[in-house]
Formats: sequence, structure tokens, C-alpha cells
Amino acid sequence: MCNSLFACVIACFCLLFSPVLRAQGDVIKLQNCEGNPYQNAVDSIKKVSTEQGYVLLREASVQMESEYELPVVLPMTAGTIYQFFFIGDPTSKLYEVRMYDWNERQVVYKKNQWGDIDGNIISYTYTPQFSEYHMIKPVQVNKQKKKLCGYVMLMKKPEPTAKK
Repeated sequence: MCNSLFACVIACFCLLFSPVLRAQGDVIKLQNCEGNPYQNAVDSIKKVSTEQGYVLLREASVQMESEYELPVVLPMTAGTIYQFFFIGDPTSKLYEVRMYDWNERQVVYKKNQWGDIDGNIISYTYTPQFSEYHMIKPVQVNKQKKKLCGYVMLMKKPEPTAKK
């Protein structure tokens, strides 16, 4: 089980850090979205989260394809409180985020549909039990567009500093 996850982690690192990936003879490039269509939402989330004591670890605006998961692999520390955000295209009909631990056990599943109160933004808080890599897989479904923009952010609540 660990061997298949390890292979998946290596593949994800290759996907995230390799400028070109070959699949079925075509060249697929991992690209940022033109500008950032979600800048207002991102700024609001950052402001509220910062006020709650979170600090930004990683963020990315990424071009996605409808119905295809975007694997994001991140190291997480046991006992640390993390907050994850995914913003999808407002015209998509379905938004899902799944998160797996090192043992390939699904630890988070969130689903929004077009018209839900949260709409195109999925967020959740997670505190891992073990220090290990986790894989987060956001996906969105859109029948009108094949190429979509997605935005992911990972924040954490820093450990309180000891008083002297």
C-alpha cells in the first residue's frame, strides 16, 4: 500500500515541478491562469484567516480541466491546525475536494454544487495525527467549458510561542 502511495507522491512531484508532462503522445503543460479571476475572494479569505491567526503556507492559481482531479501533495505536521481553500469556476456545476493521508486513507471529503450557499468555494480545517505527506485532490465539473481556473490555498495556525 505504501509503495503505491510513494509512487503516486513521486508522480505528483513530477507533475508539479516538471514543466512538461507527456500523456498519450500529447504535451500537457501545468499552467497558471491568466491573471487571477478570484483575486477579490482570495483577498477576503486571506484577511479573515489572518485575523483568526492563520499564516499562508502555499497558494496557486492553476488551469484545470473539467472532471479531472488536480493532485496537490503537501507535508503536514502532527497537531498543527491547517486550513485549506479551493476556489473553482463560478459556472461549474460541481466542486469536490478529497484529502488522503500517507496510508491512502481518505480523511476529508467536501462537495459543493452550483447554487449552494458556499458556491464555488470549499474550505475545511484539518489537524493531522501524524507528521506525513497528505494528498489533496480538488476537482470541478463544467459542461460548458473544458479549461477552467482553480485556486488553492493552504494556511496553518502557528504554534504559540513559549513565554519566558
